[in-house]
Amino acid sequence: MTTPPAPLDALAVIIPVLNGGARLSETLAELHPVHQVIVVDGGSTDDFAARAAAHGARVLRSDPGRGEQLAVGAAAATAPWLLFLHADTRLDAAAWAALAAHIARPGAGSVAAVFRLRLDDPAWQARGLEWGVRLRVAALALPYGDQGLLIHRDLYDAVGGFAPLPLMEDVDLVRRLGRSRLRVLDGAAVTSAERWRRRGWLRQSARNLRCLALYFLGVAPSRIATLYGR
Repeated sequence: MTTPPAPLDALAVIIPVLNGGARLSETLAELHPVHQVIVVDGGSTDDFAARAAAHGARVLRSDPGRGEQLAVGAAAATAPWLLFLHADTRLDAAAWAALAAHIARPGAGSVAAVFRLRLDDPAWQARGLEWGVRLRVAALALPYGDQGLLIHRDLYDAVGGFAPLPLMEDVDLVRRLGRSRLRVLDGAAVTSAERWRRRGWLRQSARNLRCLALYFLGVAPSRIATLYGR
């Protein structure tokens, strides 16, 4: 288990959940030194609330849709720095160190930050996917939500925060930030590869690319979410 540096009094971690289960417990177990942990439920039917409460997290409810859940969590946070994480994503030790250093850096509030993606699977397909994500971020400045997002409250409010979208909320926000206000920090956001293993590495990757292409073609996120199966 990776433990973030303590104390992190200036940080709130916001996690959207829909039937987070055991993965959520693993994520929350690492967040004890964080000042504020907010879990926002979009209609779970499992025991996530009990799991979250056992780790000292504040549990909120919202309409379903990750963009809506993230916006609700951000509105409730009181810390000046916000870290948005998926329920199946954890930061490694290098990422926590880079996060703490970034927060302490003068003027850091003018840029948002993400981390490198690392999947929790030894398969060669995982390494290939990680390489593709690095290429996408370098070429298009388009990290996804499973890379985490660290942003100061002032910058978050200045760009309008998360829109209440059912899908593509992460791309929508980083496009408003733009390349000049986005930095990739050292360390990795370690994300579960379960959906790639379940659906197939090629099939899931093609599905993600199709959603991104449809978004840039102007298809409504609600329609993309239906096609995605959410």
